[in-house]
Amino acid sequence: MVFKNSTALLRSFVFCFFVVTCTLPFFSCKDKPKTPKPKETPPPVVDVIIAAHSPVTNSIEANGTVLANEYVELHPEVSGRITYLNVKEGDHVEKGTVIARINDADLAAQLQKSKVQLEIAQKTEDRYKKLLEINGINQSDYDAALNIVEGLKADIAYTQTLMDKTIIRAPFSGTVGLRQVSPGAFVTSTNIIASIQQLDKIKIDFTIPEQYSNLIKKGGVVEVEVDAAKQIRKKAIIIATEPQINQNSRNLSVRTILQNGTANPGSYVKVFLTSEVDKKAIMIPTNSIIPDDKNNQVVLVKDGKAAFVNVQTGLRSANNVEITKGISPGDSIVVTGVLFVRPKTAVQVRSVKKLEDLSK
Repeated sequence: MVFKNSTALLRSFVFCFFVVTCTLPFFSCKDKPKTPKPKETPPPVVDVIIAAHSPVTNSIEANGTVLANEYVELHPEVSGRITYLNVKEGDHVEKGTVIARINDADLAAQLQKSKVQLEIAQKTEDRYKKLLEINGINQSDYDAALNIVEGLKADIAYTQTLMDKTIIRAPFSGTVGLRQVSPGAFVTSTNIIASIQQLDKIKIDFTIPEQYSNLIKKGGVVEVEVDAAKQIRKKAIIIATEPQINQNSRNLSVRTILQNGTANPGSYVKVFLTSEVDKKAIMIPTNSIIPDDKNNQVVLVKDGKAAFVNVQTGLRSANNVEITKGISPGDSIVVTGVLFVRPKTAVQVRSVKKLEDLSK
């Protein structure tokens, strides 16, 4: 009886275990959470411009330096003490005006001595000449007396030249600068007494790359920005160019004369050179160019997707650059959101811009 009940209990236990084992996977699978699908990333939003030909002026900007028409630093030619100084700082002086004198007392004494010796030598030469006419002396004695006279005349001329060097005169009419020495100072040829500049004409020198040398012609006109704060431009006439290109910088040196304008010599100015012929070109914003190791690229929108193309650039302005190859009129060029675009991926065009609006 006990054995029979045990068998029934075992059967009941096996049946319950079978039922639980079969139904457990069903409930486990039913309650397992589903993995969510990843959301699709929206396409980047960009603005574009439509490529079109527009007139472009070939304008070259160069750095220039203002020069006085004439400029010189006044140095004494001889060493000595300054006995006279006539430097009126900032005033206009005429050519030949005495600026300074160097002590010449020793030279004046030497000159006076030579003049006395010359007077005596000339009297001796006159007597020898009369004696030579009557054969009272031979020719060699007369020639020696004449040689002494000529030597003294040369000494007087030399001493007079040294005395002239003690007088410093204005070499041309102009404006005197600041005085660098005081009366009574001992000066040598290395000392600067003052400077003098001729400001009735103002020269402007500038350099440009050699590829633009065909734009430079004698008598041509350039624009010079003499006042950067007010952005005032004046015209300047090209008067000369350096015949040889600088071998280090490969630049051409140009000199112009400023018309109807003033500027301080030594100051920095901007020179603008414009070609005579305008041409048609495709211009795009500079920041839409993607620089690469070998090529420059821009992003076009074709059939709603981004297309990266290689381009060649030409003239540049402050904000735009010319495209000479790689883009055709009518192409849609991405100008904003360039960094978020990937090749052959969809893009969303927000608006079509104009080149003038992007330059503001």
